[in-house]
Amino acid sequence: MASLTLRGGKREIEFKKEDNWMTPKSAFEDIAHLIPKNKIIWESFYGDGASGKHLTELGFNVESHNIDFFEPTKFDYDMIVTNPPFSKKIPIFKRLAEIDKPFMILVPVSVITKKYLKKDFKDKIQIIIPSSRIHFLKNGEKGSGSWFDTLWICYKINLENDITFL
Repeated sequence: MASLTLRGGKREIEFKKEDNWMTPKSAFEDIAHLIPKNKIIWESFYGDGASGKHLTELGFNVESHNIDFFEPTKFDYDMIVTNPPFSKKIPIFKRLAEIDKPFMILVPVSVITKKYLKKDFKDKIQIIIPSSRIHFLKNGEKGSGSWFDTLWICYKINLENDITFL
């Protein structure tokens, strides 16, 4: 089971092996027209590094490093665009509230009903609903298909609509 521990005075989060699914480039292509072009993006969950490369290939200025999301960064950025580990949604949303910067994060649809989202972000979010189910990648290969739906939760992005259907 995953846990939050203190080691050497630092927080450490242990992720589950089920968290090791990567976002296909097509998911970023679908939202590229909604991401501000003049912002520095932090792809805050490095994974295999492909997501940062995908965003860069789409013309964005991206910071993508294999570092701990829960520690202060040593670089400047304007917003976060990422697919976080789904098993750590509660500490991730707590950290996003602490950071208080614009974000677009890909999460399971069920997140919109959770107390941890409502606590800090109620009436402050917009959502982007993909046109179809996103099939995540494992070891660079598309899996047999995702069994759940996802959406992008956006904060301080100022989209034209509160709900955007792709």
